[in-house]
Amino acid sequence: MARWNSIARGAAFAAVATLSLAACSTDSDGGSSADPTDGGAASGDPLKIGSFLPVTGSLAFLGPPEVAGVKVAVNEINEAGGIFGADVELMETDSGDANNPTIGDQSISELINAEVSAIIGAASSASTLLVLDDVDAAGIVMVSPANTSTSLSGYSDFYFRTAPPDTAQGAAVADLMMEDGASNIAILVQGDDYGVSFRDVVQARVEAAGGTITYGTSGEEVDPAGGNFNANVEAALATNPDAILMIAFDVTAQIVPAIADAGYDMSKVYMSDGNTSNWGDTFAPGTLEGGKGTIPGSAPSDEFKALLDEANGSELEDVSYANESYDAVMLVALAALQGGSSDPAVIQENMASVSGADGGTECSGWVECSDLINEGETINYQALSLSGPFDENNDPTAAVIGVWEYDADNNISRVSEVEWSAGE
Repeated sequence: MARWNSIARGAAFAAVATLSLAACSTDSDGGSSADPTDGGAASGDPLKIGSFLPVTGSLAFLGPPEVAGVKVAVNEINEAGGIFGADVELMETDSGDANNPTIGDQSISELINAEVSAIIGAASSASTLLVLDDVDAAGIVMVSPANTSTSLSGYSDFYFRTAPPDTAQGAAVADLMMEDGASNIAILVQGDDYGVSFRDVVQARVEAAGGTITYGTSGEEVDPAGGNFNANVEAALATNPDAILMIAFDVTAQIVPAIADAGYDMSKVYMSDGNTSNWGDTFAPGTLEGGKGTIPGSAPSDEFKALLDEANGSELEDVSYANESYDAVMLVALAALQGGSSDPAVIQENMASVSGADGGTECSGWVECSDLINEGETINYQALSLSGPFDENNDPTAAVIGVWEYDADNNISRVSEVEWSAGE
């Protein structure tokens, strides 16, 4: 996959953000592509996209940047004239969390009954696994911007993700800790599919390099609903680890003070994408200073960040997986355009192709890519997240993993990034 450097990436998105309103011409060779403004859908139906992202529950803090990324993409397409002679229709729902599956079940039923062409979500792998069988049975495309569990690879022909599996991030955070001098590592991992999958990758990577997981192996997971995590923290600290990795979501707010109160060096604390975020006034000043975390994906450009803030209605403090959410919508719409229909089966058949699996002309944004499709060209969509084309398991074949560090105010800034390709 061709990669942009940071300067080219920002310039490219500036061009994307300046939306063109020029109408596209119909493909002259009678191919399968359809004009996005003049209405060429074989089905004649508008493209309906549903979002299935956390608005309430323990994962609600993950939702705003993802919701905003979806809205920016839909706005971009619609401001350029829409697709198949109509605006993209967006139906927003709440995925809730795995601890309260009723919310997610109800939302998925609403989306299926509304006959959406594609669903963007969920944010957590556990939430996706609770509903994916129903989505698959309905024959609806589902694209997660944030799922990382390895158990989802190849789970369904209709399931895709724009975030890399834990084989990428797990390797990155394991290497980061070892490069910082840690060889004996304790892991405080929540006992769900996300946490266990991530932990297993880290453990394999560390042990292959001659290191040891001193705590947090199978049977030593943290119960997210347990309420009191002091016993886990005490057991981890008793192993005298060189570093502590926390693979968790909101329970981090209770775990961090327990580690700090024990006098552990917090610069040796590492986090996963589930909790690498701005903790601001949640903890006493300096609590997390020097600690690090990883989040898959590239950093949004200033232009894209402004669009996200506008879509959110206020400034976003966290932009995790916003790029991936934008990419998810773009890939669905481009697949529909290339196939000439909003039918989910047609979208599914074209997802890998527009992602660059068939090669093609590199392009970014709706206007540039849709113009190429309408001219009969095969495209290679250049994702804002820098994710590579989908493989046979519908996973991205390349990704960027950002490394973030905490300052004295317990907020994060991006300090470096790691490029990953499948097979590494």
